[in-house]
Amino acid sequence: MINIQNLTKHYSSVVAVDGINLDVREGEIFGFLGPNGAGKTTTIRMMAGLVKPTSGDVSINGWSIRSHPREVKQITGFIPDRPFIYGKLTGREFLHFIGSLYDLPASETENRSDQMFALFHMTDYCDELVESYSHGMKQRLVMASAFMHSPRVIIVDEPMVGLDPRGAKLVKKIFRQLADNGATIFMSTHTLEIAEEVCDRIGIIQNGQIVAVGTMKELKDKTGGEAKKLESIFFSLTGDEVMEEVIQALR
Repeated sequence: MINIQNLTKHYSSVVAVDGINLDVREGEIFGFLGPNGAGKTTTIRMMAGLVKPTSGDVSINGWSIRSHPREVKQITGFIPDRPFIYGKLTGREFLHFIGSLYDLPASETENRSDQMFALFHMTDYCDELVESYSHGMKQRLVMASAFMHSPRVIIVDEPMVGLDPRGAKLVKKIFRQLADNGATIFMSTHTLEIAEEVCDRIGIIQNGQIVAVGTMKELKDKTGGEAKKLESIFFSLTGDEVMEEVIQALR
């Protein structure tokens, strides 16, 4: 469903993403991990069509983000790490605005809005101004807006930021239901426990390059089979031996 081919991004002399290649399957929750500055967000933004690659390409369901950006965006939902929403709109007005961007008929927009508010437990707040929402409520609204057009691919950057434990549990459940129904979810996160719990496969990026891809079992085998937690695997693969020693010493 997602095919990343030799994807590269330069900012002047800085190579943020260095020729990465990656395939993500239909119906898969794929976790994308890496230290700060490793190239995660730049990759996400190129996939979403917000940043133009220096070279290489991303294909989603066979459509190139470079040559067919409109077709890609029609089947993709993007959830950024920071919710940017018009505060003077109500939640309902915001979802109606999103529906108009995707040319959804008015009746479908209304039905989908009601479904999204119910799904994210926001029905009681749908007619309140967004500026009155907590950060977690805004994050839920952004997720709801990304699902309005029933996307086949969902690209997520730090989905749990600002969510309380109940909200995080709800989002994990929704992601799994969507994947079971055939949607593909590409999720960047710093929360290793979330990735370990939710993701079918995990890719780790370091210094703009992919250093490992696989299931938890495959990643364990890659590190000799001794690491039992993703945290230990992550620090082993990203070369942070000091951090790994500290973790082991505290156990």
